[in-house]
Amino acid sequence: MVQRVSTGSPFEATFGYSRAVRHQDTVYVSGTTGYDYATMTMPDDVGVQAANALATIDKALKEAGSSLQDTVRVVYYIGDRNDVNAVVAAVGPVFRDIRPAASMLIVQMIEAGMKVEIEVTARIGAANS
Repeated sequence: MVQRVSTGSPFEATFGYSRAVRHQDTVYVSGTTGYDYATMTMPDDVGVQAANALATIDKALKEAGSSLQDTVRVVYYIGDRNDVNAVVAAVGPVFRDIRPAASMLIVQMIEAGMKVEIEVTARIGAANS
């Protein structure tokens, strides 16, 4: 059985995707930007965007029966190499002890205000193994 998780993002409906998809004990979380759904705005600060993305990801993981602590893979997409240190400062404390496999790419974002996008794969129970 597959479980699909939606955050209600307008991007999910427009592009036709789920925020996360759970299959058995694995949860795949789509690339998530730093959009602030409480204010429906994209903050200018890349560190805040990274923190917002992780909060959205964690919420989706929890709905699928997992959490950031179960992350086994993370991919960072950053729009400007000058923002790498700010992203690392935001995500490093979160993943420092989890230590998932990781990749970081410098890319062109689909909208000018987007500075970072993060996707993760989690295995339910990985935090306890």
